[in-house]
Amino acid sequence: METKNKQFKRYTVTSALPYANGPVHIGHLAGVYVPADIYVRYLRLKGEDVIFIGGSDEHGVPITIKARQQGISPQEVVDKYHNMIKDSFERFGISFDVYSRTSASIHHETASAFFKTLYDKGEFIEKTSQQYFDEEAQQFLADRYITGVCPHCSFERAYGDQCENCGTSLSPLDLINPRSALSGNVPVLRETKHWYLPLDQAEGWLREWIVEGHKDDWKTNVYGQCKSWIDQGLQPRAVTRDLEWGVKVPLEDAEGKVLYVWFDAPIGYISATREWSEKTGIDWQPYWKSKDSKLVHFIGKDNIVFHCIIFPAMLKSEGSFILPENVPANEFLNLESDKISTSRNWAVWLHEYLDEFPGKEDVLRYVLTANAPETKDNDFTWRDFQARNNNELLAVFGNFVNRTLVLTQKYFDGIVPGPANLTEKDNEVLALMDAFPASIGASIEAYRFREALGEFMNLARLGNKYLTENEPWKLFKTDPERVKTILAVSLQVVAKLSLLAEPFLPFTAKKLSEMIGLGGLNWQTAGKTMLLSEGHQLGQPAFLFEKIEDEVIELQVQKLMETKKANQQAVTPQAKPQKELIAYEDFARMDIRTGVILAAEIVPKTKKLLKLTIDTGIDKRTVVSGIAEYYSPEAIIGQKVCMLVNLAPRALRGIESNGMILMAENSEGKLCFVQPTENFHPGSEVK
Repeated sequence: METKNKQFKRYTVTSALPYANGPVHIGHLAGVYVPADIYVRYLRLKGEDVIFIGGSDEHGVPITIKARQQGISPQEVVDKYHNMIKDSFERFGISFDVYSRTSASIHHETASAFFKTLYDKGEFIEKTSQQYFDEEAQQFLADRYITGVCPHCSFERAYGDQCENCGTSLSPLDLINPRSALSGNVPVLRETKHWYLPLDQAEGWLREWIVEGHKDDWKTNVYGQCKSWIDQGLQPRAVTRDLEWGVKVPLEDAEGKVLYVWFDAPIGYISATREWSEKTGIDWQPYWKSKDSKLVHFIGKDNIVFHCIIFPAMLKSEGSFILPENVPANEFLNLESDKISTSRNWAVWLHEYLDEFPGKEDVLRYVLTANAPETKDNDFTWRDFQARNNNELLAVFGNFVNRTLVLTQKYFDGIVPGPANLTEKDNEVLALMDAFPASIGASIEAYRFREALGEFMNLARLGNKYLTENEPWKLFKTDPERVKTILAVSLQVVAKLSLLAEPFLPFTAKKLSEMIGLGGLNWQTAGKTMLLSEGHQLGQPAFLFEKIEDEVIELQVQKLMETKKANQQAVTPQAKPQKELIAYEDFARMDIRTGVILAAEIVPKTKKLLKLTIDTGIDKRTVVSGIAEYYSPEAIIGQKVCMLVNLAPRALRGIESNGMILMAENSEGKLCFVQPTENFHPGSEVK
């Protein structure tokens, strides 16, 4: 359990390894990298010993699929995107101490050694099982290379590991009518041997560590997902796969096998730390093996189970590593009220943003933090992006700083004046501003980054309000001594903002600190009232932000609309290829009849399934069908249908389904009934 008062000597902070099969987009930034960078920059300002680890995940089926699609090698794919991602992070100011990659030799060595340690300790279960094999491609099929009908919702394009329609986790053997994604053929089952991590044996200590130990300090979404997994009962999980691309299993009888990507990838944090150690000469082991080190994983919600259950089980089995103190996972960020989709190009790509908005790195950091999906999915819109820049960064923060520095330059040649007689209101502002470092720091340490940024902007609002209410530009001719005090107080707020901005707006913080000639300070210093001494010479004032005009935003909105239009045009209805020939006798074995739906109701706890009572002319029978997305129960009572009546019964959500109604499916996946156009009585045969 994380102890709030526990003192740590060092911090090990990791951020999820992005797949090197495409660029980084704003969803990645909002979910993982911006909050992680805020946390690390804050720790550095506090003077903490911290290492910030990142890297590209370069193994797994998505890489091989991309390579196959483009007709190039997996290595060529990962080289292209690793360099693109790394460059984008650097330009955006994500301050990794090391950004490595899992195709590096040091990672292969580290991951192999980790596996071998667990193997030698007898931590794995060895199983021989049936796995699908593509005879034409001559290879075993990974989960994502198998598609078929979901047994839970009847979705026809479910993958071997998950149905993206109903979200249910699957195994390839669960699929109905499986097909190889490589050749389109029906795969065959062949025996293959793999090694499994027995998570069921770890269930006891995982329950104690997570369910009992972290219910008060882990985020609700993280704790809830972990508890649900543990309550359902953990099962042994394979750590190897039959693939060519990846870290080879370091055993003599494991030809053609690699480490499963979710065993291999998190070890990338450790191998990246070893790489950093070799470059810096600093011992890496205390960051991973000393109990006075704090390990924190920043991830998206789709990676919670792997970082909170599977990776800790791996570390515990190895025996010498610490476990994470916290795993502050965010929810998802949508774009213009639509789910971000890399396949549909529905995203704001970081490398494109940096090219199209030069010098506005901090604007995007600000917007993504202010609208961070910390507790629920949130939405990014270009209009909100514009409004937050113009109405908050420019009108509040930038306006206050610029007015204060320009007035000091105008009235006192840019020299910090000393306060004359402080009023009660002046002292109140000084006392209030001194409280901000502690409140902002507390929010950051609680992983409430949106709240922390809000407090930072409240300090800017405090200064802006103070300056506006006191109107030094009206007082200078009649009371210059009072103006000295007003600007002295305002300049202290500016100085505090320049320091406290660093975690959130690092480029702006650097520009502002250079403008006022303030450097070398830390978070503890921020609690002091007078950061700028009387007589200190300020630099020339310059604008921190600039207005973003409507036409700039309109270009971005139009770009998205063109993407949407292109996606719609790309979905040109095309019939699927004809299936292999069958004999008439095969067709004659199918007993297809007309029928009438007598009753219909939603299957409890499902979104897609309807329980139908159908008059087949032979009898009245129950059929479970995944059509609820397209038809409401009350709308289809009395509907004439065609159905296969001699299909073997199958249990769906505890209901025995006797037959299958025939549906046509278009290119968009929409379903419609196949039905007689004339008033044929139930039981009429379809020949």
